[in-house]
Amino acid sequence: MNKTLLLIIVDFLFLNLIALTRWENSEPVRPSRPPVAQVAANAPASSRDQDLVATMRDALADEQTNREDLARKLSSADAAIASREQSLSAAQAEREKLASRLDATQAAAAQLGEQVAAAHQEQTLTKDEIAQLERELDEKNAEAERQKHAYAALEAQDANARKEIEGLTMAVVVDENEKQHLQQQAAQLQTQVQTERTERLKVQATTAQLAQGVGQLAQNSGELTKEIRDNRPININVLFSDFLANRVQTTFSTTRRGFFGAVDKSKEASVIFTTDGNRVYALVHIDETTFSFGPDAYDWSKIGIRFDKPPFYHTEGSQLEFLGVDPRVVVLPVEASQVAALGVKVYPLALNPFRFADAVLISGGGKGYGEVGFKLDADRPGYVRVDNRFFKRLFGDFAPSTGDLVFSHAGELLGIMVNNDYCALIKDFSPARSIRTGDSTASEQTGQILDDLGSRIKSMPDDLQ
Repeated sequence: MNKTLLLIIVDFLFLNLIALTRWENSEPVRPSRPPVAQVAANAPASSRDQDLVATMRDALADEQTNREDLARKLSSADAAIASREQSLSAAQAEREKLASRLDATQAAAAQLGEQVAAAHQEQTLTKDEIAQLERELDEKNAEAERQKHAYAALEAQDANARKEIEGLTMAVVVDENEKQHLQQQAAQLQTQVQTERTERLKVQATTAQLAQGVGQLAQNSGELTKEIRDNRPININVLFSDFLANRVQTTFSTTRRGFFGAVDKSKEASVIFTTDGNRVYALVHIDETTFSFGPDAYDWSKIGIRFDKPPFYHTEGSQLEFLGVDPRVVVLPVEASQVAALGVKVYPLALNPFRFADAVLISGGGKGYGEVGFKLDADRPGYVRVDNRFFKRLFGDFAPSTGDLVFSHAGELLGIMVNNDYCALIKDFSPARSIRTGDSTASEQTGQILDDLGSRIKSMPDDLQ
């Protein structure tokens, strides 16, 4: 066998090996995208804002995931395209090689045909040589046919590879468009989140203003309610009933030295409690105590004040204070615990004593009560003149006198009658002098204090004494 025939057989086996090789690569699996959560449109304003922000945040996270998936897909597609192009280049090189070999085979076959023709013509070859040449010619023709089929298969494979490359290129274009769309959507979502955040801040500011307005309205409503309640007159029967229910039985006891031993003196009075908003005091006229500004202004060595609540409770007072507005008005400071234990009402001072044209006068001992008019006297600041001659309504058998209490129709304490005509208005509890109580009060020099206060009373106009 000559070298040409051997070369043809080797080429034929190599072409069969190439034709039976699979050049396809599996297309990468495209990951599925999770659905974008929808924003609840009918949720409440505050929860809708929070849900929308959470949805925007999830959408941004999904967009980031999609970007990463798209980057991976683009990388995989680029790798697949490179692989396809490499395979196509190899197939094209192989096709060119097969074409050159086919041309060589066809040339060899033509040469053999020429040799056969020459042999027939010259009739110099033997029959065996002719038969051998014919067999080689048939094999070359069969090989050429197989190479044609292999070339056609390579052409089909090349066409499929081109289609796959076009498909991958189209997928890359689609992914690029989708990427741009996702970027635009992310930008819109960020803008929407910023807008929603701004709107939420505005809503919060509006809500704070509304809350402040509601609080102010509630405060104004409370003040209006208080003003209406303060300006509403209370029935005088109710006022007198409260007075009777809230009296506290108070005992004043004093002891001094006399020529024949200790001299004791005691006196009982029904007092009420009043307040200026800071401290609570028991209110009484000096005539209802054991003290006086006259000849009985002694130096008392022992002073006691006791508040009683039937059946068993009693408590002590620690001090007497003579008010600066008029020394005849005496107050006794009491603690909040004592007031709570006694369980009585505390009357506030009247902030506007002249809100009502009339006043309610109650006798100190609770003998009677009535509605009276009062007038301001420019020459007597701190006092109002009560017209005792004309009672609009009078209940009980009594004549208005020193020590009677005067209330406004709102149930506030106006003051106390210092004589039969004038009521001292109590606006505060500033004391002129004070005396401590206890078992050893000789150092208080009560006689001197009472003499000084009595001198002040004597210096007043006659109608105020």
